[in-house]
Amino acid sequence: MAKSTNSLQLFSCLLICLISTIVASKSSHEHATKEVHDYLPSYYPQPHKNLLNVIDSCWRLNDDWSSNRKALADCAIGFGSSTIGGKNGDIYIVTDSSDDPVNPKPGTLRYGAIQSEPLWIIFKMDMALTLKNELMVNSYKTIDGRGAKIEISNGPCITLDYVTNVIIHGISIHDCKPGKKGMVQSSPEHVGERLGSDGDAISVFGSSNIWIDHCYLARATDGLLDVIHASTAVTISNNYFTEHDKVMLLGHNDEYTADRSMKVTVVFNHFGRELVQRMPRVRHGYAHVANNYYDQWLMYAIGGSANPTILSEGNYFIAPDKDSNKEVTKRETQEKGWKNWKWRSSKDVFLNGAYFLPSGYGGIAPKYTREQSFIVAQGSLTPSLTSDAGPLQCVVNEPC
Repeated sequence: MAKSTNSLQLFSCLLICLISTIVASKSSHEHATKEVHDYLPSYYPQPHKNLLNVIDSCWRLNDDWSSNRKALADCAIGFGSSTIGGKNGDIYIVTDSSDDPVNPKPGTLRYGAIQSEPLWIIFKMDMALTLKNELMVNSYKTIDGRGAKIEISNGPCITLDYVTNVIIHGISIHDCKPGKKGMVQSSPEHVGERLGSDGDAISVFGSSNIWIDHCYLARATDGLLDVIHASTAVTISNNYFTEHDKVMLLGHNDEYTADRSMKVTVVFNHFGRELVQRMPRVRHGYAHVANNYYDQWLMYAIGGSANPTILSEGNYFIAPDKDSNKEVTKRETQEKGWKNWKWRSSKDVFLNGAYFLPSGYGGIAPKYTREQSFIVAQGSLTPSLTSDAGPLQCVVNEPC
């Protein structure tokens, strides 16, 4: 009987130890999970469901996107919504990653980009392209990176010079260098001398109906994205920006008054870490900056000079920890007249001490046409709406 009692006590002891171990393990796991969440400051968005924004919901749910690529051209919003790119042209497939600025070979990106007729340019496979001089993109072109991993890096990058109707989608453009002085072909009929580009990732010069969507832009010698010299009807959407000083310039300089006609929509972008300033910086023209995510900045987020009009709407601003850099805005002027500039904030979310200094009086709505217009969401939804910013990992025959 004593032996049976001892066996029962031993079994009970082992059972208690096993239960204690399971409980302790579960408690430890829960504690570890809590610590991961607690590591982030309270002002960061909690885990959230991805929401397809109005651009993405236009095409991403279709599993036949790869056989109907040109449907993308019907999905732009804002001032660049009329951009058709190469919608009315043939599909051109890039099969060769080499580059010759003077005499490009068929099958290369440059050969397709300079053609006079509309083309929808896609890529046969993943490619890492290092251009030998700036890529001059001709009118009515779409550069569509969906279905492949496409990088343009470690050399001169993209120039849109007095062209119209260009779509650039799904490309990673980074570590861009200045272009060299020399001959560059810009159309089948023209090879001309270029004086050397500044080293922008994308330079939009004197152009109209431009749409930059779902690109990754980082680390360029000059700016990541410049829209200058009276360029207009531009939409910049769903891009991921990171690791750069002067991010986005809208307007050439304070004396270039032709930029008063410039109209740009900046929407659904993610401005990531290690960005310093110009998200964007605006001169003279009109910028609608809507539903963008700002993950801190080192100097300021939105700035300008020469009396631009800026509507900040539905953005999500997380200020840096440094007390002197909490302000979202910066006026690049010494004159008191800036108080009359029309800069407004609506539906924005301000966290970690971020604040927007408004100015001016009177109407500031973008006055979109019916085709350009879209509903701007409350800023609290912006982390979800921008969660897929940057190039998408699209698989053929599946929703993207």
